[in-house]
Amino acid sequence: MQPLATHPDSSGPGVRASLATGPGSVLPGLALAAAIAAAAFAMRQLPGVGVLSPLILAILIGMAFHNLVGTPARAKPGVAFSLRQLLRAGIILLGLQLTVQQVAAVGAGGVALIAATLLATFAFTTWLGRVMRVDPALTQLIAAGSSICGASAVIATNTVTRARDEDVAYAIACVTVFGTVSMIVMPLAAGGLALGPHAFGLWAGASIHEVAQVIAAAYARGQEAGEFGTIAKLTRVMMLAPVVLTLGAIAARRLRRNGGEVRRCGAPVPWFVFGFIAMVCLASTGWIPEATRPATTTLTQFLLATALAAMGLETGVRKLAAEGLRPALLGAGAWVFISLFSLGLILIVA
Repeated sequence: MQPLATHPDSSGPGVRASLATGPGSVLPGLALAAAIAAAAFAMRQLPGVGVLSPLILAILIGMAFHNLVGTPARAKPGVAFSLRQLLRAGIILLGLQLTVQQVAAVGAGGVALIAATLLATFAFTTWLGRVMRVDPALTQLIAAGSSICGASAVIATNTVTRARDEDVAYAIACVTVFGTVSMIVMPLAAGGLALGPHAFGLWAGASIHEVAQVIAAAYARGQEAGEFGTIAKLTRVMMLAPVVLTLGAIAARRLRRNGGEVRRCGAPVPWFVFGFIAMVCLASTGWIPEATRPATTTLTQFLLATALAAMGLETGVRKLAAEGLRPALLGAGAWVFISLFSLGLILIVA
């Protein structure tokens, strides 16, 4: 297992030592991770690549660099800094993309359907992971990524789960692959199912993993479906905060049962999630000029992409392959469940 210092919410001696050496020590790794994130944004301009989020591209480029070139030792402190501090900053700023008004636009029925789908998918994936004997930490990451919002949910949940970097990379791979399949298949299936724009937008927003994938799929069925699908997806993203806080509380309770371990290591409650909630509230006031939205969105994506680039710089392909096929089958099961469960609810209430 990787040392705790390599993980986003770790507070082990390796991280403290890295930060204690002064700000200059983090610059090489920070610059490397940021350069990879910039490359990920640039690659999205290539034909056919734009459907992938910069987060996914960043971790792929980081992994390629680590396994083909090798991450320099002097970059390690900056990589650890990116995994911890930049990740938290990016998740906090993610709240600026969401408003309470957007949730209201979905309606009480739509919000209830999205929440029911999220909870059912998370519970089903957790149960299936136990049945398939997939590592609990990896199971939780796949459950979060599948049920909430893809790569962002995986890395946010890992601040509580503290899984290995290979587990995080595997979970992101699962939600990327199956979310992409949904992006292609669901618009084709909508015609045969006779789903209207509103119903299809809700189905896409409630079930497809990544925001970019939802936008691509929903707008394929027209402007109305695209707009409603995007709002439904952002409503689902807003549920990231309560889910991560709940997981943190459960993990803290588990640590307390072990007697004394909480005092020594600290309860893994992701307090920065309250910053995420504060940003949602701020965005909902309307005080932030609309003209600043593209800049804040880009900054948020860049911070998260830099954190994932750093994670890629820690991820070995051999260790990733050692996970085996069962986690991929778990991801497939979660994808089938969320697609059919949400569709079933929509057909019932339609």
